[in-house]
Amino acid sequence: MDFFSSFLGSLLLIICVLVSVAFLTLLERKVLGYIQFRKGPNKVGLVGILQPFSDAIKLFTKEQTYPVMSNFLPYYISPIFSLFLALLIWCCMPYMISMYNFKLSILFFLCCASMGVYTLMIAGWSSNSNYAMLGGLRAVAQTISYEVSLALIILSMVFVIGGYNLLDLMYYQKFLWLCFFMGPVSLVWMCSCLAETNRTPFDFAEGESELVSGFNIEYSSGGFALIFLAEYASILFMSMMICLMFFGGDTYSFFFYFKLMLVSFWFIWVRGTVPRFRYDKLMYVAWKSFLPFSLNYLFLFMGVKMLLL
Repeated sequence: MDFFSSFLGSLLLIICVLVSVAFLTLLERKVLGYIQFRKGPNKVGLVGILQPFSDAIKLFTKEQTYPVMSNFLPYYISPIFSLFLALLIWCCMPYMISMYNFKLSILFFLCCASMGVYTLMIAGWSSNSNYAMLGGLRAVAQTISYEVSLALIILSMVFVIGGYNLLDLMYYQKFLWLCFFMGPVSLVWMCSCLAETNRTPFDFAEGESELVSGFNIEYSSGGFALIFLAEYASILFMSMMICLMFFGGDTYSFFFYFKLMLVSFWFIWVRGTVPRFRYDKLMYVAWKSFLPFSLNYLFLFMGVKMLLL
């Protein structure tokens, strides 16, 4: 019975995440439209509300094309595995109902985030295209670089809350949000989240001007849709982590989901307003700015914890 309720809860969560992803794409297209002084999708349904569903039907019913020279099996499996990882990572969302609320959920998050690199690499390599390979290499280098600072910031959070459970973050911020005394850390975390999810201004894996579409250039219809879903599911998850770590983290209040929506809107806003970085500057920021910064903060929190003990 316990297994059945956990399975049902996770199934409901996945369905909700997929519907949220659908409407996040609509929100992005609308917001980018208004930023660029145009309407965005407004024909399908009332004010374009059914546009995501028509997009999904169009993508999944189109003919699937396969490059003749590609490595078929890894090429076919990597988008599926990418979406699987993006949805699996949601299992560590802290609900006190009978879901997978395990004590090492922070470690689970780090493991799933690291595994996502392999899907990018395999998708780029197995397409057997120069553009896809370059996009895949860029994405892998970028993701690995920014995971270091993400891991160090999460480690400093572990020292603050004294555990690996994301639920502890919720209890710890009952009276004061962590962003008030970890302000600079929260800003670095948010920038690293942009780089981790391959979003503007760090979208070098999909640099349209030089790589056409990056690692997913050879994917069409269903494969492209799965990669797209995985990217937006990880954006929503990172928004959830930002709210959980720095802005209160009470997953039982309506206000939490309002904050999650605002952070997702911030992702889109950045895309509409900030120009793309240069690749060497991206690496410089990762290794020369964020890494020393997060290391220093880690030592600071370790020292504070030692003093308190």
